[in-house]
Formats: sequence, structure tokens, C-alpha cells
Amino acid sequence: MTLNATETSYLTAAFYKFVDLPDYADRRASLLAFCEAHNVKGLILLAREGINSTIAGMPEDVHAVLAYLRQDPKLADLEHKESVSNKAPFHRMKVRLKKEIVTLGVDGISPTKRVGQYVKPEDWNALISAPDVVLIDTRNDYEVEIGTFKGAVDPQIQSFSQLPDWVKQAKALEAKNGQKPRVAMFCTGGIRCEKSTSLMLEHGFEDVYHLQGGILKYLELVPPEKSLWEGECFVFDERVSVGHGLTPGPHELCRACREPLPPGAKASPMFELGVSCPRCHAHTSEVQKSSARERQKQWEIAKARQINHIGTPQRQERVAALLPADAPILYSFRRCPYAMRARLALLSSGIRCEIREIALSQKPESMLLVSPKGTVPVLVLKDQVLEESLDILNWALQQSDPEHWSTAGTAMHPDAMALVHQCDSEFKHHLDRYKYPNRYDLPDGMAHRQQGSLFLNQLNVRLSQAAGLMGPAWCWVDAAIAPFVRQFARTDRAWFDAQAWKPLQNWLTSFEDSEAYAQVMHKYKVWHQDAKPVSYPATPSMN
Repeated sequence: MTLNATETSYLTAAFYKFVDLPDYADRRASLLAFCEAHNVKGLILLAREGINSTIAGMPEDVHAVLAYLRQDPKLADLEHKESVSNKAPFHRMKVRLKKEIVTLGVDGISPTKRVGQYVKPEDWNALISAPDVVLIDTRNDYEVEIGTFKGAVDPQIQSFSQLPDWVKQAKALEAKNGQKPRVAMFCTGGIRCEKSTSLMLEHGFEDVYHLQGGILKYLELVPPEKSLWEGECFVFDERVSVGHGLTPGPHELCRACREPLPPGAKASPMFELGVSCPRCHAHTSEVQKSSARERQKQWEIAKARQINHIGTPQRQERVAALLPADAPILYSFRRCPYAMRARLALLSSGIRCEIREIALSQKPESMLLVSPKGTVPVLVLKDQVLEESLDILNWALQQSDPEHWSTAGTAMHPDAMALVHQCDSEFKHHLDRYKYPNRYDLPDGMAHRQQGSLFLNQLNVRLSQAAGLMGPAWCWVDAAIAPFVRQFARTDRAWFDAQAWKPLQNWLTSFEDSEAYAQVMHKYKVWHQDAKPVSYPATPSMN
């Protein structure tokens, strides 16, 4: 269907096709030159498995590019979707070579070999209303947040490459009565769900369907009164979102994180035009925010002068402003006490690093390659990998120790190491069985709570004599042990607070009320291979 663009200036065309292109790299230069000659902007991805693109420009120029592509017999039946807007959706033209035109990260999965059954938009409602069909939204979490089909399962992924791991453990996909369910999958334009159905067939699902043309084709063809779509559809251009009839929606884009603004975002004190929104405010430093303010200022000046302003690519700018060259990479898990210990040491030392929050059920391959044992924390340095929390703590304090953690009181006394060793061995043994008795086939953890209390009594005696475990000041021993005491206390806080451990309780409360604790326990999104670099700490150290 071709839309009438007489009242608007820019035509946007979205298209993809899975087809074997062994010479895909050779196609790049001529295709880029043709687009630039016609002043068409956007992004075209080329890979051995096909082509994927969204481009925009004057209608006649966009159609010229489509005609150029269709001259190739392999692309002669290339389908596209059109929409119109009164402002340029893109500012650059890029043609990129990729391993996959949509990254799933599983070898051998290709719709050119096996694919699910296409379902036309006019037949989609009947399929997804069937009681034996599991409906799955294959898009990223921020896309699902602003709209999806009624009754759809949200895998809560931050990247399409996380879908395979979700499929392996999804309860909604478990067999019932000895049979796997019928599965219907959908995405924005059809490309992700087409590839995901190929994945499902490889997993042994026999009845797999996907929405032909994706959500965009459904919204174009199905009238609102017959629609099962709820909300708006996120699109990766300046329109941000579209509704039925592909009319631009009410959503706006945060120019910092490139995700749609949450409801009420502009009224939040964390919102600053071109700088931050409530979703990303805590993930950027003041240095980065200052850089973004300058970029926004230059953009406004350019707009006032009616000239284009395209600054440094956002990803490069973000990395340069936020992280130093050769910054360490920390693989971490927020609630793990060993990882907390490492983060406390890095924070105290003023060492900024790239943090990669992991999900224990989906450990990233990049972490397992450098640390096959698969436990956090892992600190990747330029010349070595540190896999133990105490090694990370010692390394950090050797680089910088502005709070004198290494020398405070009797911090270097042999008793210090003995106390930390007792925490990591004997106390951790009882902590695990108190907190997670089911893991160890125990009826409850009460016996281990009693045994763990012996260590806490020992700490309480020390803290009745001084503010810290090794003297009047907090030192590395306090930082090493506090995360484990916190975990023990939180297993049953009412019981912990009822014990005669006033010095220990005050020590723990002081830790949990500190600025350092707030920094260390900041929530980060689970990292994935295509994620933007995220700095730890989230804001500059107060040192």
C-alpha cells in the first residue's frame, strides 16, 4: 500500500528480506553512493542472511532507492511499508555490514531455512484469541511498555539476543498434557518475529506463527474498533511512536538514552531537555550531563539559525565523557555480598569502571570467556583478570586509598585477615543455609541461624569497644564483612533487630544509611552484548 504524501515532505520506507547474499560486503559502496546521490537518509544493514532498513527522503527519491534494490533478482519481491511525516526522521545515511540483520546470536538460525507460518493482519485476531495459543511479544522492554497486544507475554528483555535464554526457561512455553502449545509471535515490522519463529522450530515447537508485516502492518490495515492492540507502537525514528493508521503518537524521545519518555517524565526534577529523564538520570555523571547540555545548546543555536547540527556520535561522546580510556570492566550482581564488597572498594578508591550487571540465569558469554568459573565479581583489567572479591579490594586500595582503609586503626593486623576469612568460610556457610534452606534440603534454617549468630556476637563485642571492627574508623575489614551481615539481617529483620546486639545494629544501620551504600546498591539494567557502556559509580565519587 502506498500512502499519499502530498501534504507532507518526507516519506519513510521500512523493509527487510531474509535472502542469501554471499556478496553482501561488495554491495555496500554502490548502495551508499546511490542513496547519497538521492539525498536519502537512514540506515541499511547488509549481512549474508539478507537486508534490513529504514530510510527516508523525498517520495520520488525513496522510490528510486527501492527500484534500484529491486533490479537485483534476489530482491525483486522486496516488500516495504510507508509512512509520512513533516520533518526529517533521520540526519545521516549509513550502510553497515553485519553478521546478522537482526542479532539473535544463535548459530544456524535462519528464516531462509525454516520459518513459522505467516498470518495476515486480518486473520491475526482469530489466532491470538484461541485459548491454546501463547502470544509472545519479541520486542525490548521499553517498546512493550508503551503498547502491546492484549494478553501478550512480555519476556522483559533488553535486547533481542536475550530471547533464546528466555525461551529455554519460560513457564508459559512448558508442555501441557504432553504437548507443547501453539505459539504466536510478533514484533514491530516482522523481522524479529520471523527470526524468532525459526528459533522456536529449532526448539521443537511445531505450531509456530508470526504476524506478517508486524505491528505496523496490523495498525495500518485493522480498524481501531476491531483491534486487539493496546497503546502505541514504538518506532526507531523521530516519530517515536505510531497508532492506528500509522498516525504519529503522543510519545517523545529522551535524547540522552534514546528511549521513550515515561509518563509524567517532563514534570520530574530528573528531566532536563536533551540531558536526562527519570529513566536514565542516575546512569550518567555530571561530566556527561554537562556535555549533553552543551550539545543541546549547540542544537538550539543551529535550529534558531535554521542550519543542521550533527554533533559527535552519541555513543562515542557518552563513552568519552563517562569512562576513561582502558577503564576496567566489572561484572557484578547487585545483591551478591562478594560483588558488593568489590563495588565498595572501587567506590572508596575513586576508580571508575564500566559495570556489567548480570542475571545469574543468563551469564554472558563475554564474562565466561575471561572467567570460566562463572561467579561474580569479575574485574577485567588491561593486563589481568581478577576473579575474587578480596583480590579486587586489594588491587583497588593499592591504586588509591583516600579514606585510609588500609591503615585505619589495626586494619593490617593478622586478626583482620582471620576475621574476614571466618566471614567468608564459616559464617557464609551458615548464612547460605539460613537464607536458602530449600537449596540444601533443609526443613528450615534455624540451626544455621543459631550457628551464624556466634559470629555476629563476636562482631558485636568488637563494636562495643570501637566504632569499627578494627578500630575507631571504618576500614577495609568493615567493607568486606558488612555486605554479609546485611544479607543475614535481611533474612528476618524483625528477629535481627530484636537481638541484644545494639552496637552491631547501629553499625549496620549506619552503613545502610550512608551515601556509599546508596551508590553501591544503585540498580542497573541487566547488561547485554549490544548495551551502551554504563559507568560505575553512577555519579562521581564524593572523595
